[in-house]
Amino acid sequence: MDYSSEIHLVPCGKEKYISKNELLLHLKTYNLYYEGQNLQLRHREEEDEFIVEGLLNISWGLRRPIRLQMQDDNQRIRPPPSSSSWHSGCNLGAHGSVIKPSTLPDIEVTDAEPSVDDDETDSTVDAKNLKAEQEDVPQLMRTRSDVGVRRRGNLRTPSEQRRLKRHRFSINGHFYNHKTSVFTPAYGSITNVRINSTMTTPQVLKLLLNKFKIENSAEEFALYIVHTSGEKQKLKATDYPLIARVLQGPCEQISKVFLMEKDQVEEVTYDVAQYIKFEMPVLKSFIQKLKEEEDREVKKLRRKYSVLRVMIERRLEEISEGPITM
Repeated sequence: MDYSSEIHLVPCGKEKYISKNELLLHLKTYNLYYEGQNLQLRHREEEDEFIVEGLLNISWGLRRPIRLQMQDDNQRIRPPPSSSSWHSGCNLGAHGSVIKPSTLPDIEVTDAEPSVDDDETDSTVDAKNLKAEQEDVPQLMRTRSDVGVRRRGNLRTPSEQRRLKRHRFSINGHFYNHKTSVFTPAYGSITNVRINSTMTTPQVLKLLLNKFKIENSAEEFALYIVHTSGEKQKLKATDYPLIARVLQGPCEQISKVFLMEKDQVEEVTYDVAQYIKFEMPVLKSFIQKLKEEEDREVKKLRRKYSVLRVMIERRLEEISEGPITM
């Protein structure tokens, strides 16, 4: 009898499944915990496939620096060149070339009126005023000034500004800088990515690295579920991180998803984790107790097999003496 039509199973890893009803219960608890926040998850069914989607919090747990990519200039959105949109005396083409405007606005320059009280003592003040006036006059040959950048930004449409904002995300306020392009994110700081329950661990890693334009390969890293008890569980390549997060529960004070280096972290099982936070004297006392218990078990086994050996030896003697007495 085929039960697949009666019980809808949702994959949560290689050859691992969970019933849809059980997952919905976990999902309900998860969304109640994050009620009114953007971390709530949504679910839908597409071609008989149950899909959960939303934001996943990931904590930085790197010990080595990462490398950020350089800003990709050819992805920047530039306003189309036109005769009316001139900034600081030049237009920028699609590839950063300078395009001369077809018509330049007329600039009227008037001579400053001579002052009645000009004398040698006011020469310094006049020089400062002249310098200020020269700075106020538009310089046609000035290019890519700060003022020009601000003017170009004001002419962008809201959609273009949103696309530029999404071009590069910061890691806790850290944007790309040629002096600090290699740095280590603060341990335990949190970021997030929008994923769904069909994305495996390598796909989530690539999405996260691409979000922040990180040059390092996704194969250098792994996702771990770290518990406050010290238990560390590495997510396999066939696991689905969003499903794993839902099954672990929403409270990040109990468990978190960490991005860590593969070669820097070892998995810690639950049996080992329960002893990690004990002090060294307590651990030594545990070892002493275990050694004493081991010694007692060894003595029991020796006594048991000593008795068996004596019984076997007696029996062998009886067998060897039997034919002679006959």
